[in-house]
Amino acid sequence: MLADRIRKVKPSATLALAAKAKALAAEGKDVVSLTVGEPDWDTFESAKQAGIDAIKSGKTKYMPTEGILELRNLIAAQVQTETGVSYPASQVTVTAGGKFVIFSALQALVNPGDEVIIPAPYWVSYPDMVQLCEGVSKIIECNKEARFKLEAKTLRKYISKKTKAIILNSPSNPTGEVYTIKELQDIAQVLVEFPSVHILTDDIYNRLYFGGEIAPHILRVEPRLKDRTLIVNGVSKSYSMTGWRVGWAVGPKWWIDGMNIYQSQTVSCAASVSQYAAVEALKHGVKDIAQSVSVLRKRRDYFADLLKSVPGLNFDVPGGAFYFWIDISSYLGKSWKGQKINGSMEFVKIFLENYFVATVDGASFGLEGFLRASYATKDEKLRTAVERLKTFVSEIK
Repeated sequence: MLADRIRKVKPSATLALAAKAKALAAEGKDVVSLTVGEPDWDTFESAKQAGIDAIKSGKTKYMPTEGILELRNLIAAQVQTETGVSYPASQVTVTAGGKFVIFSALQALVNPGDEVIIPAPYWVSYPDMVQLCEGVSKIIECNKEARFKLEAKTLRKYISKKTKAIILNSPSNPTGEVYTIKELQDIAQVLVEFPSVHILTDDIYNRLYFGGEIAPHILRVEPRLKDRTLIVNGVSKSYSMTGWRVGWAVGPKWWIDGMNIYQSQTVSCAASVSQYAAVEALKHGVKDIAQSVSVLRKRRDYFADLLKSVPGLNFDVPGGAFYFWIDISSYLGKSWKGQKINGSMEFVKIFLENYFVATVDGASFGLEGFLRASYATKDEKLRTAVERLKTFVSEIK
């Protein structure tokens, strides 16, 4: 019999839909998958070679729980560039991927009954991670007028005596939206007034940004929040190293120390060869990332032009990451070949099973009436996906 805590947790929607797409492809279907948030280009050569060299030189044993010192020093230097705030290596921890970093951070911080503010739409895993800590997710639905970003005036209304933390993700998964400096200043001003609220910034897409080299950061605009802010990042997205499973956190020593204790009793450490590959990625990846962003910008613009040809859709062109957040509400409540489309889950299910295009429903991200589509794929696949989408919606009555 499974434990109650596991029975309450939902499987990852993005991974489940990706698995369904792969199963259909294995049956011989011509599936276009726009589901998993994963770059379609390979890991950069310098990182791959470093991983190979680490294997050949025997760097294949246990590593320190907090990560190798060389990597932590590089991370600290990178964070100073991104935020203007300096940290010693002792305030950096490296572990098995950005997802586990966030889970470890919440486990180290959240007590039963503590509230964690999560702006919606959100990355699918945040609420379940909070639930596994026996915390309470305080979901704030963000509207289209604010481009699905949390407004300071709304944040103030939701902070209570039980509020332990807030999670900020910019550029956002699933919307691709980016908080401006002014928006971050307004949010920071509210948080300064509530010193018991901790801030977790999920920066995993911060270098996949179309407005400059690095997306704006709350610590850049308000460094006084440093002592209660945890910065989360990793090599998965910007460096196209999703399978290497290296993520990190930078923040207050008490929080980092707590995470190290938790990690020592769970995953032990990030894989040794992956850490050495990450060292080279951070040392030499700037030019490669710039090239990747250039490719993504072209794909974003191409995909936007294609989507404009589909009647009944609404969307904003994203400022970062590699997702479109598409309003499909005009088709909900209608029928496809006699089948009622009650919500986004039904919409993406029909689209996948009958037109073989995989997307993710908005409900899984906490906001009904939308779908998320990744454009981190080739132009011809994007074109095929939109052609099939046009056929699908033309048959909805």
